[in-house]
Amino acid sequence: MGKTFLIYLFAYLAGSVNFAIIFFKLTGREDPRLSYSGNAGTTNVYRQAGMAWAAVVFLLDLGRAMLVAAIAIYYLKSAWLPWVGFFLVLGNSFPCFHGFRGGKGVANYLGFTILIAPWAVVLACTVWLVVYGIVRMPFIASFFMVLTLAGGQAFVLNWPFDAVAGAMATFILILFNHRKNIANYGNTAKTKK
Repeated sequence: MGKTFLIYLFAYLAGSVNFAIIFFKLTGREDPRLSYSGNAGTTNVYRQAGMAWAAVVFLLDLGRAMLVAAIAIYYLKSAWLPWVGFFLVLGNSFPCFHGFRGGKGVANYLGFTILIAPWAVVLACTVWLVVYGIVRMPFIASFFMVLTLAGGQAFVLNWPFDAVAGAMATFILILFNHRKNIANYGNTAKTKK
């Protein structure tokens, strides 16, 4: 149990290192959380610094998540792996190193799933493209992507309760992280009526 706790803690701390905030500090830009969505994630980096820097932040998020997954796969029973993903996303969303205001965790969850269920990542990216093509709302497409990733993890691990609970907890956390997007979308829909 002590080893499991240490890996959860490691996942949270690794997720708490926010590459968008660090990049903006190193390049003398203002905190990415002060503009647009107020989120320190890839999309906001794209809006403020362009595609190239957004790609760098995205790849760093993926790489970090894959490292956390590799360590978890080596040390833990498979049923506990989705909870490691939860703590990684929790750290990214509420980073202890950056005032508990970070990103939304989608890129981290995608990277984390690559080593656990690679086919689910391919399927989730396809689902994102299809949903985005229909609704033209990235955050809605992300919900379908994350649900596919969570389901893929649970499927690969043969649906034990702990794995399903961890995958669903991560999905709910990412939904919670998008609460402003959901509220804004709801307000926009009401205004159009």
